[in-house]
Amino acid sequence: MDDDRPDVLLTGLLFYDLVLTGLGKPPAPGEEIWTGGMGCGPGGIANLAVAAARFGLKTSLATVFGDDLYGEYCRDILCDQEDIDLSLSRTADGWPTPVTVSLAYGHDRALVTHGQEPPYSQDALMGDPPEARTALVHIEAEPRAWLAKAAANGTRIYADVGWDPTQQWSADLLDQLSLCHAFLPNETEAMAYTRTDSAVAALGTLSELVPVAVVTRGGDGAVAVDQTTGEYAEVPALDVDVLDATGAGDVFGASFVAASLDGWPLEERLRFAVLAAGLSVRHHGGALAAPGWYGVDRWWRSLTDPELKRAYGFLADRLPDDPGPPVAYAPVTPPARHN
Repeated sequence: MDDDRPDVLLTGLLFYDLVLTGLGKPPAPGEEIWTGGMGCGPGGIANLAVAAARFGLKTSLATVFGDDLYGEYCRDILCDQEDIDLSLSRTADGWPTPVTVSLAYGHDRALVTHGQEPPYSQDALMGDPPEARTALVHIEAEPRAWLAKAAANGTRIYADVGWDPTQQWSADLLDQLSLCHAFLPNETEAMAYTRTDSAVAALGTLSELVPVAVVTRGGDGAVAVDQTTGEYAEVPALDVDVLDATGAGDVFGASFVAASLDGWPLEERLRFAVLAAGLSVRHHGGALAAPGWYGVDRWWRSLTDPELKRAYGFLADRLPDDPGPPVAYAPVTPPARHN
């Protein structure tokens, strides 16, 4: 094994996220709502990158930053604070960093985004992608050329997919799973693409297309099959107070990869990913809500529920001796720069 390889390779669109919480309800036209809850930070592909890096994975990100205040802030956070390798990323002159305003209320949220197509495509950023242990990718209807190259050089592809705004849910997209080691859709996406009526039925179909299939079920937890080991697992979600669900699926995916790279049994991988995602929704934003080892260690040490103690007892042997410093959560606004 080449120790110089990144543990995780990522590419995708980055956003500057501004999240407002505690609204109670969405504002009606003409209405103004004041709230005391707000957080900001990198979003989009940064959610996966930060979640992975906070579990100690060497993370390489190829994305585009605007040459503006938002782009500079996001770059500083990812590179200087989170120690993410940005050597494949580019800054685009005159291109504004996409900005998303998220209004979070209850278990849902409304999003408003300003942005333009980036001047560099994923394939342009990646070129001939470096060899990596894994890549976390978001597959789309139009296949990306870099993905086949990465799979060919031995990179294990862990993929998810998003909502299809056309609601055609073309099964052709699933052809890309031939390049993938694992596929981690949510149950709505999984059922739509497989034309099935339950998460378990969708899982059965997907398990014939990819070695490791996972279907996330939100408040109902997750189910998974690993054909390489013959394992099946189904785990419940944690009962947590949700402040902001932004990026929870990304935290789940990155956590599942971290546990997979260490060779954990399927049920442990699934419980760990459910736990990390559950911890993330208690904080603002996507990327900076990721708990990392510090957050998981703190949760485990404060746990008193005997049933959860048994279910998560494996953490006693899995947690690092040094979980690292406390993670930096999303600030209300970016701190002033002092030159």
